[in-house]
Parts: sequence; C-alpha cells; structure tokens
Amino acid sequence: MNKITILVPVYNEKNSLLEIIKRIEEVDFGLEKEIILIDDFSTDGTKELYSQLPYKVLYHQRNMGKGAALRTGLMAATGDVIIIQDADLEYNPKDYKPLVHLIATNSADVVYGSRLADTRNNGNFLLLSYLANVFLTLMTRVLYGTYMTDMETCYKAFRADVIKGISIKSNRFDFEPEITAKVLKRNVRFMEVPISYNARKNEEGKKITWKDGVQAVWTLIKYRFSD
Repeated sequence: MNKITILVPVYNEKNSLLEIIKRIEEVDFGLEKEIILIDDFSTDGTKELYSQLPYKVLYHQRNMGKGAALRTGLMAATGDVIIIQDADLEYNPKDYKPLVHLIATNSADVVYGSRLADTRNNGNFLLLSYLANVFLTLMTRVLYGTYMTDMETCYKAFRADVIKGISIKSNRFDFEPEITAKVLKRNVRFMEVPISYNARKNEEGKKITWKDGVQAVWTLIKYRFSD
C-alpha cells in the first residue's frame, strides 16, 4: 500500500479547521498522504480559509450532512487506505497511526478507533453522549453478533476496496450505524484500537440529538435485515 486518503467533512468549523489540518500534516504514516476536504455548505467564514490550504476541496451547494459529505469524498479518494477525520478538535490525528498500520500491514480490513477502550477518556464524555453510545454499541453487538466497544467513533479506517464496495445511503449522522452494519455483515477482518478523546461542550459545537439516536437505532435494525 502506497497512499492514505484522509476525508475531512467540514461544516462551519472556521475556529478549528486550520489547527486540525496542521495536526494531520504533522503525522508521518510512511505513506503518501492525500487530504480531501468536503465543505457541506459552510456559512460561518470557513470557506475563506481554503485558499490557505494546498488540498482538494469539494463543495456542496446546500447542507446535506456528514454521510453525504463522505459519499462525495469517497468518489474522489485515490488512496489504498481511507480514514475519516472530523474537522473539530475532539480527536487527535496522532492516534490513527495504529489504525492505518493494521491495514497497511494486511492485518485488518477495517479498523475503528475506540474511545471507550481507553478508560482515561471516561471523564471526557458528556454524560448523555456516553450513555447513548454505550446503548447503541451494545445494540450493535446483539444484532450483529460481534464484539465492539465504540460504534459511533469518528475514527474509522478502511481498505479502499472495502469501503468503495459498499453503497452508502445515509446523509447525516446515521452514516455511522449504516457503515458499521454493512461492514459487519461482510466477511472482513475487523479490529479496534484505543484512541484519546476530548469532547466539545454543547455550546462549542454540533452534537448528535435524541432524534439522531432514534435514527441510529432504526438504521441498525433496518440494515440487519436488508442492504
């Protein structure tokens, strides 16, 4: 494997975008690095920052959601390994080297970075977010008969042929349960590794709502019995 593609869906992240890109640039994977930003119709001045970055930027003409942004990014990705990076500062790019290594060395096809596998993160979660994630992850285990600890994590790394071979239909945050369901139903080598996490407070950024939680439950059930 020669190249990693890092997909960065962006929506109104003018205060964090340049810093997260700097952190990505500082990580040496031993692979050629392709960074693709997908702007999901930002309106806060984020778009003015792209001229400072030497990377491909794809634009949505209306706000469509994270899942739609990742679909757009996947069509342009040319790497052998593909990883997802949110544009906020909740996750640290230095943590996904082990995810990429497992795929680059042919030890796994899909690797998730688990926030819940590292007990040092316990105090970094918002309580409702933590409880919702534990519930959704437990539900995933029961429905799909697979042990995992963090279904809703942002850090998901894929062999390119695996993720590009999956039809993604979700537009918003239900991307997470959909891609997890479809990965677990395939005969792929799945692994998790611990990562750090520093949650933003509600007033600092976008958070998943109870409606997203209900949608996630429905998505897990739906894709258990359909594709």
